[in-house]
Amino acid sequence: MKKSVIMAILVLSLLACQTTEVVSDFTGNESTYYLQKASDYPVTGIVTFKEKTDGSTKIIVVLSGTEGNYFHPVHLHLGDISVDGADVAALLTPVFGKTGISETDITKLADETSISYRDLLELEASLKIHLSDQGIERDIILAGGNIGKLAVSNSAGRTGFGLCKSN
Repeated sequence: MKKSVIMAILVLSLLACQTTEVVSDFTGNESTYYLQKASDYPVTGIVTFKEKTDGSTKIIVVLSGTEGNYFHPVHLHLGDISVDGADVAALLTPVFGKTGISETDITKLADETSISYRDLLELEASLKIHLSDQGIERDIILAGGNIGKLAVSNSAGRTGFGLCKSN
């Protein structure tokens, strides 16, 4: 009996001394871009690209000025924010109005091309958040901004916002 009690205490003490290793899905590399107000709606924010250990990217959009139970489509477009009809590179998770947040894990573009975190930083692209995905409200852009190479090369400040390509 004494041996089993001593053995139980020994096992419990060994378990108590073990440390738990926290493993992150992220490498620590991230890039953040400012999203400017694009219409009469007072919506601004940021988008952060976080590199995951598998090379993919988590894209997190955080907006201020949204509200209600509305979902606002988020599009990653090829080309400068001011270009009308720029091709959609990827459809991201819509922003929920109450929280102002969207989170998307991205590994491929709309054309099924693989895309890594490093590839996104090299992309000449922009991000646009729309009021709606239907009717005339789909042409209303709440906020947006250039990302990747265009964010670095466009230091002139605010530019105009081009209309999205309608499907």
